Amino acid sequence: MRMKKTAITLMVLGLLVAGLYLARAPISLAIAKRVAAQRLGSDPLRDLPDGLHVAVCGAGSPMPDDKRGGPCTLVMAGQQMFVFDSGNTSARNINKMGFNAGLIDGIFITHFHSDHIDGLGELLLQRWVSKPNAEPVPVFGPEGIDTVVNGFMQAYSLDRGYRVAHHGDAVLPNKGFGAIPKSFGLQDDKATVVFENADTRITAFSVSHAPIHPAVGYHIRYKDRSMVISGDTTPSAHVQREAQGVDLLVHEAMSTELMTFLQEGAHEAKRDKLEQLMKDIVNYHTTPQEAATIASKANVNFLLLNHVAPPLPLPGLVDVFLKGTAEIFKGKIQVAKDGDMLSLPAGQKVIQTSNRF
Repeated sequence: MRMKKTAITLMVLGLLVAGLYLARAPISLAIAKRVAAQRLGSDPLRDLPDGLHVAVCGAGSPMPDDKRGGPCTLVMAGQQMFVFDSGNTSARNINKMGFNAGLIDGIFITHFHSDHIDGLGELLLQRWVSKPNAEPVPVFGPEGIDTVVNGFMQAYSLDRGYRVAHHGDAVLPNKGFGAIPKSFGLQDDKATVVFENADTRITAFSVSHAPIHPAVGYHIRYKDRSMVISGDTTPSAHVQREAQGVDLLVHEAMSTELMTFLQEGAHEAKRDKLEQLMKDIVNYHTTPQEAATIASKANVNFLLLNHVAPPLPLPGLVDVFLKGTAEIFKGKIQVAKDGDMLSLPAGQKVIQTSNRF
């Protein structure tokens, strides 16, 4: 009797599974419709508590990394949205995290290495089509930003015409396309104010990334919360100066120990030029241990390591990457990956961490 009941139960379950399988298309369609409505109707920026919020839209380097795209940091100061550098996954990851690229108020570039600008064209396009902005977005950068921005504007000029012709100016305002370059000068002994309003102040300062010049970092303050983005640099006294006492330091990091493995691999493969390239790369970046030293000397509360190189595909490699940093810097250290978010509510000292992927 018991065996008969079991057989009936299994038969019923089989029929249910078969029914669900046959209905998978309409079920999936219903779920997709609901998710699309929720996603398009949501406004994560509006729902965030007042303060500084940092979302990692690209934590990597030019080396392929499944967890880290090209350099990109999304910073929300109150209801303002800014992007710092625009690597190859910028637009896609901003959208994937649920934020609307159409709300970007400004883009800030640290320097003109390809991995920091190769996503700029697509980001400008997504800002244009995601919201009917009447004005182009300002793109701030040191001398040379005009060349970069105008180059992307020219490259996308045909696409601009196609889209306006197809959708009409009311849907895609022709004059809202693209960007306006905002070049600024630099002073060696102090930072340069590049953006300022009642609650927000963004300054730029020179860093050491020779032979790339100019190269800058940024200090962002919103109300009583503050952060510094180092940009690409060797250990820099300017970064330490600007990071003094900030809540968050976002600093580039490259492991020389792990880079040695890539050099040895290139040597064994008899790829001499690649081997030399791997050797050259390490001389204009900062190790995790050096970044930890800067954070310690500057009395930073939280150190987020980005522009992570080389890739860290295995969990144990993160430990190798961070080896020795905990003895140098006693605050919180995190190796960034795409989708990471840090929230710094105004009027508080806490830094809340999450991942939006």
